[in-house]
Amino acid sequence: MEFIGALLFIILIITAAASISAVLRDGRGHLPPDRSEPWTARDLPDNSCWTLRSY
Repeated sequence: MEFIGALLFIILIITAAASISAVLRDGRGHLPPDRSEPWTARDLPDNSCWTLRSY
């Protein structure tokens, strides 16, 4: 029983070390540069989409 516990502990330590190593190699969360254009209205009309109608 102690052997299984020791084996699980070793696997846990190896998994934690691999996870930490992968996070550090990944660039610590750096995001890619933003390549999008600024938003413009382009072809949209100047007035609002709805008008108050009297019935």
